[in-house]
Amino acid sequence: MTYLKPLVLSFSAALFLSSGSLHGQASIPDTPAGHALRAWLDAYNSGDSERVAMFFRTYSVEDALRGAFAFRKMTGGLDVLGVEVSEPRHVEFMTRFRLAPMVGYGALDVSAGDTSRVTGYLFPLGMKVSRDDIRIDAPTRERVVGRLAALLDSFYVSPAVGKRMSDSLHARLKRGVYDRYTNGPSLAIRLRADLDEIAHDKHLQILYSLFPRGPEPQPDTVTQHRRLREAECPVWATERLEGNVGYLRFDGFVDPAECGSTIVTAMTALAETKALIIDLRENAGGGKAGSTPLLESYLFDRRSHLSDVRFRYTGTTRERWTLDSVAGARFGGEKPVYVLTSAHTRSAGEELAYDLQALKRATIFGILLPTGKTLNPVTGADWEGVGVVPDVTVPASEALTTAQRLLRDKLPH
Repeated sequence: MTYLKPLVLSFSAALFLSSGSLHGQASIPDTPAGHALRAWLDAYNSGDSERVAMFFRTYSVEDALRGAFAFRKMTGGLDVLGVEVSEPRHVEFMTRFRLAPMVGYGALDVSAGDTSRVTGYLFPLGMKVSRDDIRIDAPTRERVVGRLAALLDSFYVSPAVGKRMSDSLHARLKRGVYDRYTNGPSLAIRLRADLDEIAHDKHLQILYSLFPRGPEPQPDTVTQHRRLREAECPVWATERLEGNVGYLRFDGFVDPAECGSTIVTAMTALAETKALIIDLRENAGGGKAGSTPLLESYLFDRRSHLSDVRFRYTGTTRERWTLDSVAGARFGGEKPVYVLTSAHTRSAGEELAYDLQALKRATIFGILLPTGKTLNPVTGADWEGVGVVPDVTVPASEALTTAQRLLRDKLPH
């Protein structure tokens, strides 16, 4: 997939193209944004699926605040260390993991016309980071905005849109729009919002992180780190439904270099089922690019061309194919595959659905939002601007039961 990688504002490394208080937490403001933040934290920290479901019935939540629930077990919950910015419909806050001294920074916005519509971001800063650690001055702001503008102008996938964003950043900087931002995360959030007004590109991300310089890790340390990461790999939910129909749900992709066993275990467990339902209704993408080809390799009997990735800055094209061999057993290329999607399916989730649909390998249920840029070898296009048009359109809540009904009619008894 071709997209501009998250832009990371780092001040020890270069800029890269990537009403009362809750228990033990800082006071949360009595504003619409504060109320939504309190409700989100209450649902997140509860660890109770019913309370989480109730929260999603009350609030329409997008972006990272929704996806953060997938990492609930890893964090153990979040405590608010302090509220950094408080406006009626916007709040920014620092958090700490309950299971580790990892500090994060978040922002939450509620819609002016509908306070149940919530967007926001949550990203880690580093271990034991303080408010003083994230302060920035005027020269830093000018340097970051200037560098970001240059990267967009030179490398963004659409030259015209990249130029518009670059010109806009220079104009805003000259007008003093960014003068009031005195910490790195706040500046990153504002820059992201400004660029979203122009590009409307969910893959264009600006994140702030502190990377302390230090000696290169020794081989033993790298091995230990990898083992720890493997221990944290998620388990993808698998189930055998009525009629020996396999069911696979995962709400985010994984790095195959560290968590490839997650995919192998899930697909091997479902290899002998008569049909497969892949549930992507809450899948926000993520993971490394190799996740999608690895997963798709289990669904084909022969080497298949999935997509081409074209890079503006080098003029090169990289082809993406299924793998010649996989660990465990393949599901195979003949048995039915249904993919469930919704408006919350994004990025790599969209790519998976689009690939399988274009290659006539799956029937798609639901509606997807268009993000990213890729070219399919069958259609010569991607889902940008139109989404993945479903083969069967039903409410997202009815997608699984509809897929099961259609499979009962299709499979031999």
